[in-house]
Amino acid sequence: MNDVPADLKFLSSHEWARVESDGTITIGISDHAQDLLGDIVFVELPEVGQLVDAESDAAIVESVKAASDVYSPLSGEVIEVNSLLEDQPEIINSSPYEDGWFYKLNPSDMGEFDNLLSPEDYIDVCED
Repeated sequence: MNDVPADLKFLSSHEWARVESDGTITIGISDHAQDLLGDIVFVELPEVGQLVDAESDAAIVESVKAASDVYSPLSGEVIEVNSLLEDQPEIINSSPYEDGWFYKLNPSDMGEFDNLLSPEDYIDVCED
């Protein structure tokens, strides 16, 4: 099983969410997801100011194997996108939890975070 940081929560569709010290949420895809996708060649990120709903599609990631929707783990307003990914989408393959994050969200309902999968539950999903 690939690396699963203890400070993250997950969707079963392989997106992760991390609460930052200022209360915002950083979102990306898991190490397991990038491994399944293979070499990532393109990312379409949401627009800053865009409102997203929990579990709705917010971004697209394309690899040499497939294109996949990226779902938002929480509802809220996109406040920042990772512009590094525009020219270097392969960062997701090498650093999915640090440099390869997708966007940051000002959440509209922090209660949604509590409903996400724990790292242990996410590992179970990946192993099934």
